[in-house]
Amino acid sequence: MDKIQSLRGMNDISEAQAEKFLYFLQRCSKIAQKYGHKYISTPILEQTVLFERSVGNSSDIATKEMYRFTDKGHNDVSLRPEGTASIVRHFIEKKIDKAGGVFRFFYYGPMFRYERPQKGRLRQFHQFGCETFGEDSYMEDLNIIDMVVNIFKFFEIPTTLHINSLGCDDCMPSYKKNLLNNISGIKLCDICEKRKITNPIRVFDCKNEKCQEKLQNIDKITDSLCKICQNEFDSLMGSLDSLCIKYIVNKNLVRGLDYYTKTAFEFISGDIGSQNAIAGGGRYNHLVEQLGGEKVSAVGFAIGIERLLELINKPKQDQDIWYIGATNDEALEQLSKIVSKKRSDYIVLTDYKIRSFTKHFNNAIKKSATNIAILNKQELTNGQIWTKDLTNDIEKIVSLSNF
Repeated sequence: MDKIQSLRGMNDISEAQAEKFLYFLQRCSKIAQKYGHKYISTPILEQTVLFERSVGNSSDIATKEMYRFTDKGHNDVSLRPEGTASIVRHFIEKKIDKAGGVFRFFYYGPMFRYERPQKGRLRQFHQFGCETFGEDSYMEDLNIIDMVVNIFKFFEIPTTLHINSLGCDDCMPSYKKNLLNNISGIKLCDICEKRKITNPIRVFDCKNEKCQEKLQNIDKITDSLCKICQNEFDSLMGSLDSLCIKYIVNKNLVRGLDYYTKTAFEFISGDIGSQNAIAGGGRYNHLVEQLGGEKVSAVGFAIGIERLLELINKPKQDQDIWYIGATNDEALEQLSKIVSKKRSDYIVLTDYKIRSFTKHFNNAIKKSATNIAILNKQELTNGQIWTKDLTNDIEKIVSLSNF
């Protein structure tokens, strides 16, 4: 019988990777909460039209990467390729867009894109992200960027911040028209030729070196911003300077989705190979309205978790881990009660088998325990238990009633 294996590009997360994965999510969640964001979880499966109307017809996601199928109820559905659209759908469906005020959410979970698997790029991958609705000030863009900076600072992951402005309804339409005139006579790759029709600024997102050479001297949107967009972009850069956040203005940065307006940013790592963008986001002031809601400004980011796992050091234990074992039948009978009591305050590992002192001790070391306790016949008779602090190398025999 053939072995059943995981699908290509869909990997298990286990052992040391799982430890880092949970550590990353726990710390990111705590940081997001410090910035006023509240947790939200949305379905993995959504109506396909949600993503068609949000990510845009020029994005690779909509054109060739979605896991799309018809379910048993004859609904056209897709596994979510990114997180923002689902958050916006929730925001509108629950009529939060009509409430007024500012709302901040954070989320994490699996996303799905059918593309060629390679290092740093999977067909099922996980993201951590944050979204803010109802705050139009560039200061919220700064707030979001500062959060990502602090996440990477906590994990000691060196990054380079790239920023750009994609303009607004006043400056982008005229720029797109001029851009199309400027590139209409330039032969680009097949993908960029399609982008000329759907969203011409996406040609700057092309990874084809020949395309980039041909576009090198073409004016970018950053050179054609209206007065308001330019002032906001200048103010954002000034605020980044005041927080000592270093950045590079990347005029080719347009992001891979069509819904971005004004601020766009990416965090680049030099330690993970060609797929070097480990976080990205920006402002999307029209997406709520575009999906049927009120006109509400928004800004957010997402971090690809799998790309970071090899850059995260093994988490330091911030809580004692006990290993408790028994060396005889009488001790084994007491073990469950003692372990259950200890678990009210600590992580407790055990082995429900009678083993020698040496075997239990070696098990504790293998499982990275910080403390070990062994029940044996002599101490148990006296209502005591032998313990050792493995971090400080301190042995004690203590009363079971105080253990």
